[in-house]
Amino acid sequence: MSAIEQSQAGESSRAAAESLGVAFVTDLGARTASAEFVEKIPINFARQHGVLGLAVGEGGRMVVAIGDLSAWGQLQVVSRFLGRAVEGVLAPPADIAAAINAAYQQRTGQAQTFIERLDPGTLGEELERLKGHDLLDVASRAPVVKLVSLVLFEAVQARASDVHLQPYEDALVVRFRIDGVLHNAYRLPKNLQEEIVSRVKVMGRMNIAEKRLPQDGRATVQVGDRAIDLRIATLPGSFGERVVVRLLDTGTRLYDLRELGMGAGELARFRRLIQIDHGLILVTGPTGSGKTTTLYAALQDINSDEKNILTLEDPIEYQLPGISQTQVSEKKGMTFASGLRSVLRQDPDIIMIGEIRDRETAVMAIQSALTGHLVFSTLHTNDAASAVARLLDLGIEPYLLASSLIGVVAQRLLRRLCPACARAAAAGDFDRLVVESRAADVSNVKAAMGCAACRQTGYRGRLGIFELLLVDETIRRHIQARATAAEIGAAAAANGMRTLREDGAAKVLAGVTSVDEVQRVTMRSSL
Repeated sequence: MSAIEQSQAGESSRAAAESLGVAFVTDLGARTASAEFVEKIPINFARQHGVLGLAVGEGGRMVVAIGDLSAWGQLQVVSRFLGRAVEGVLAPPADIAAAINAAYQQRTGQAQTFIERLDPGTLGEELERLKGHDLLDVASRAPVVKLVSLVLFEAVQARASDVHLQPYEDALVVRFRIDGVLHNAYRLPKNLQEEIVSRVKVMGRMNIAEKRLPQDGRATVQVGDRAIDLRIATLPGSFGERVVVRLLDTGTRLYDLRELGMGAGELARFRRLIQIDHGLILVTGPTGSGKTTTLYAALQDINSDEKNILTLEDPIEYQLPGISQTQVSEKKGMTFASGLRSVLRQDPDIIMIGEIRDRETAVMAIQSALTGHLVFSTLHTNDAASAVARLLDLGIEPYLLASSLIGVVAQRLLRRLCPACARAAAAGDFDRLVVESRAADVSNVKAAMGCAACRQTGYRGRLGIFELLLVDETIRRHIQARATAAEIGAAAAANGMRTLREDGAAKVLAGVTSVDEVQRVTMRSSL
């Protein structure tokens, strides 16, 4: 429904309310939905008829908002469902639809409740009756479908990036990766394992009969008005198939460079770097360290009508307005290297390559940078200086690398302290970091505690720590001399580069993360 149609529908509801002497609610978004209504009334019914319970008034009557007079008769149905009298009010249909989505998305704990209510005896009889039936029929049975849907819903509510279904000898354990750390969520009966895995495979349009080989699949599910892309991967194991589901919220907004966590100095230098008209810029770090998010933010920052920007990605995680994005598919013969040859024929100004995985791609990226293009890409290395060593190991000539590389960003993701439960840290917790960072003011240093808001972890959300290596004449000479990563890192540090650990210490002193978290993600650099 367009904005004009929504406005007309709202005015129609207002006019009907005035003519009938019924209250009209204009601030539905500020009202709290009734928990009793959400628990007892199915969301499909609420959406179909545009009804939502708000509050219980005098005499135990529940106020129920309705978007259309044609649904007024459904108040009797709602009354029977709730077992109490109801009082109808009118509201704009668009407001009710949004409020329904918001109210039902707030429910948590449904999966655990469903699991606890499973009757082992009845369940065993049900599974016995299913023997000999097509696995597709097994997966489509209501209890299994409901359980898988509830687990995925709980994962979305918990802001999980991945859901792991890990089989053990006596159980199937569900684990959520939240803010980069795995947490055990549910322990399911072993005799449900086959049906649950089959259901997930059906969702991903995978071969449910193939259990000996790994498989990949994709699906899209709705959570209210949000679309969640699922990337599903299975792997055979000794106790059955292991499944990992990556959750990608397509409605998640793209980040601005200022929101990533870069310090003011690094941000200013990085912005100057990405304004250079040609050269190679690398972002390095392990899987899940936010490299793609940084690249997207950089491309948004320099995007304009005067520039032709093309990307090669595997996969395309988010759509970038005004930028041409291409999906790499090695199964179809479309690799990063072959795709880059085609991209160069599209008269690009800026090219983003999802990852440099081999020598061929590295050579193409460097040649593109040397022929007047600004090229962004990623590498899997531990720090910025190691990116140079990695490219030299791939067989790149030092003089070509020294001429094309203009900067390297290494990064990690730190968990943010939960603002609801963080407390002041004891002096012994941060002595070492204080010594390393030579800080005098430690009044803001905090430690994680844990509360209901952060699922007892002490953390909620993440931010980046960064190491920005700018390739100046000194670094170029080191590259041409095939210096080690340690030598290049030392030269960059002498020129003012702040290391990952030093940036992490700054975040601790600012009170946004803890010493333990910095130690966790920078452990290797401190050895």
